[in-house]
Amino acid sequence: MNSLRSAVVAALLGGACLTSAFGAGGKNTLHTFTKQQLTDEFWSEGAAFGDINKDGQQDVVAGPFWYPGPDFKTRNEFMPADRVSKSKKNGQPVTFRGYKGRLGSENEYSANFFAHTHDFNRDGWVDILVLGFPGENSWWFENPKGAGGPWKRHVALEVTDNESPQFTDLTGDGKPEIVCSSKGFYGYAEPDPANPTALFKWHSLSPNNNYHKYTHGLGVGDVNGDGRLDLLEKDGWWEHPKSRAGDPVWQLHPWTFGVGGAQMHAYDVNGDGLNDVITSLAAHGYGLSWFEQFREGGEIKFKEHNFMNKLPAENKYGAHFSQLHAIELVDIDGDGLKDLVTGKRFWAHGPDGDPEPNAAPVVYWFQLRRNEDKSVDWVPHLVDDLSGTGTEIKARDYNGDGRPDLLVGNKHGVYVFTHVVRRVSASEWQAAQPKPLNP
Repeated sequence: MNSLRSAVVAALLGGACLTSAFGAGGKNTLHTFTKQQLTDEFWSEGAAFGDINKDGQQDVVAGPFWYPGPDFKTRNEFMPADRVSKSKKNGQPVTFRGYKGRLGSENEYSANFFAHTHDFNRDGWVDILVLGFPGENSWWFENPKGAGGPWKRHVALEVTDNESPQFTDLTGDGKPEIVCSSKGFYGYAEPDPANPTALFKWHSLSPNNNYHKYTHGLGVGDVNGDGRLDLLEKDGWWEHPKSRAGDPVWQLHPWTFGVGGAQMHAYDVNGDGLNDVITSLAAHGYGLSWFEQFREGGEIKFKEHNFMNKLPAENKYGAHFSQLHAIELVDIDGDGLKDLVTGKRFWAHGPDGDPEPNAAPVVYWFQLRRNEDKSVDWVPHLVDDLSGTGTEIKARDYNGDGRPDLLVGNKHGVYVFTHVVRRVSASEWQAAQPKPLNP
């Protein structure tokens, strides 16, 4: 057990998954997460929050089910959940609901990679968007306004490619779009508010470069600081033009951001006024870096800062895990700086695929600290070591206490991590802090 894990285990607090930080609450504030497993069945690689039944509480959507909040102890089907799998466990035959995952010893993929909630038909009830297996349809499911039974399904986009598609407001019009690749192009698909059940309108922003459906790494962020959101991908960034009239090809600024990771983020990491790029380097391998933006002759360039890789010694605190297939950026500790939440995708390619497939399925948050010498530190805090991530992590304050909570769905099940803040003694706070390998 490396020094980081030793410090983590030694500092577990009252059954909560450990993570600690100097945050807005003061130096002696510990940020912990309590874990709730909603199911051990594998139905999806993602999940979402949303007030499905209009009771003022956030519910959870995962796979073909929605779980009423705030306790998430029951579930209701919004689409057929009739899949039954046969597999083996410890050499013995087993039968279970859902797709093959940890309940057996074999690997399978669900038809539900990502989930989002949004009121598409503007009737006041939240609908559900499912981005399915790469290369397949994406659908939105119409909320029956409490009537129950299977929800009416509408095709949103016929082909949704890339393994980190986004549902976000790329255009800046206040309404989210599906941002992905499709049929060889990068682009976005927007619903028509006047005809919400029609196919979303596709807008290509790149030439047809025959992008593969399993391409990894995609993000949305303002790289050049002009107030317009650009598209990030592993081979560079596409500059959002001043006008999108006529669907022009956006300008590609080539740069290598790894071989293809997870969600990519543009954020001013070091506080110099320029947005940097944060990404994992290989979704099915190792590596976590931020790429510092600098200007040279008016040209935007980047300097890579790798802060976790294949070996424990390659992280200042000994953090080490593979298969970083999901990344979220959110201010966990309330200090005004966005932190990074990621983890190990559990059995991305099954129990025998990818590096270290059976290592602890962890979830971490990396606390961003800016140092006086203008350098930065990403301090790793363990959230959990028996769940892992899927292809996305949702961070949202579901209970209204002002603190972001976490939600994951994967082949290990569906998990809600509720954020808890405690004031402790100075000695307890100090004992909980991750220790550098070489102080």
